[in-house]
Amino acid sequence: MSPTETSPPPTPAFLKLSYPAPRVVLIRMDRPKELNSMSTTAQWEMDSVWKWFDQEPLLSVAVITGTGRAFSAGADLKEWNNSMSDTTDPKNRMRNPPAFKSLSRRLGKKPVIAAVNGLAMGAGCEFVINCDLVIAADDAYFALPEVKRGVAAVGGALPRLIRTVGLQRASEFALTGRNVTAQEMFQWGIVNRVVPKEHVVQEAVKFAELIAKNSPDAIICTRAGLRQGWETASVERAVEWTLEKEFAELQKGENIMEGLKAFSEKRLPRWKASKL
Repeated sequence: MSPTETSPPPTPAFLKLSYPAPRVVLIRMDRPKELNSMSTTAQWEMDSVWKWFDQEPLLSVAVITGTGRAFSAGADLKEWNNSMSDTTDPKNRMRNPPAFKSLSRRLGKKPVIAAVNGLAMGAGCEFVINCDLVIAADDAYFALPEVKRGVAAVGGALPRLIRTVGLQRASEFALTGRNVTAQEMFQWGIVNRVVPKEHVVQEAVKFAELIAKNSPDAIICTRAGLRQGWETASVERAVEWTLEKEFAELQKGENIMEGLKAFSEKRLPRWKASKL
């Protein structure tokens, strides 16, 4: 049986996809010689994969990791430098507002777990900050070094970082550009688990499996409630939005009835693909 109902978009330049567990996709950034830095082509690949993932009915959770010694070194600075040339059309500069939102600004419907196998710098670190769970290798480190390059971390991390770690720690991290260890990120609350490097993907997949065993509708609804609370100013309004939208749709679906019936009958539920 195919792990998906629809075919994933082609990803010849940057991403490798596999399916390590039911309802779970593993997305591997695969430019190890460039430390998995992201060209414009790579960004477009990611955009198409995230849109497909949210619409694919047989998937509930994604895990993202990198090949080699890096999770991701962020934007391809050589391409960025070339895009700043006097001979280049200013409309084509890399940090102009893109026609899509990268993982660092992704809203989406379904959870993404970062399996940080090595360095996560710049946009690679911004990806991590916006992931739903983060598993990090014990030798991984994180940084927003943009201030050292004369640019700024405008990919979405700064306001999200404030929400997670507070103003002072966020300021220390973003204004100094210093490297921060996985252990320190764990203390700050950005990393869920620190594990030996060789186990980082395995541990992330384990968490993905724990999530994916639950109701597809409930996963989407619960994540929406968490995200609304994180991204909006009013806690109570976030609750109302989730009740009015995702929970209202959840109650119309088959999975809520199946979950309650399975509990009463003392058996495992047989979930249907989510229609949320």
